[in-house]
Amino acid sequence: MDESIMQKVRLTLTNYLEENHCRKTPERYAILDAIYSINGHFTLEELSTKMENDNFRVSRATLYNAIHLFMKLRLVVRHNFQQGTKYEASFQNENHCHQICTICGKVKEVSATTFASMLDEVKLKRFHKDGFAIYIYGMCSTCMSKLTRKKKKNKKQSQKIKA
Repeated sequence: MDESIMQKVRLTLTNYLEENHCRKTPERYAILDAIYSINGHFTLEELSTKMENDNFRVSRATLYNAIHLFMKLRLVVRHNFQQGTKYEASFQNENHCHQICTICGKVKEVSATTFASMLDEVKLKRFHKDGFAIYIYGMCSTCMSKLTRKKKKNKKQSQKIKA
């Protein structure tokens, strides 16, 4: 992660904690650092494992509370995918587009500059938008090839039976 982004993220957390008279615990900062060192989506279990690998154990409750705080500060975003809830660092990454395979559940982030510019122009009454997420459902190329091979195999078998 870019060091300047990490500084801004930590400053955002520090400012919030100071303004709201909350404790600046090492656990909150360690969790934030771990999140921003992960590239892409992660589950709470994966985050917990990463923290343990970094020799920093935190309770499940501490993880949940920190994630909730970071979502409130818009430092983390939650996604509800087919395979379960995943999180993602989101500082200066408010707009995303995901393609999701409905067969295997594989999720890939894609660039959607056309969608972004269109949605930026949308005027919403009495609502301030912070960002958006677009989910495009379909079939990935791997699942498509498996399906095609299966269809060809079934077709050959049915031709043998007819003959």
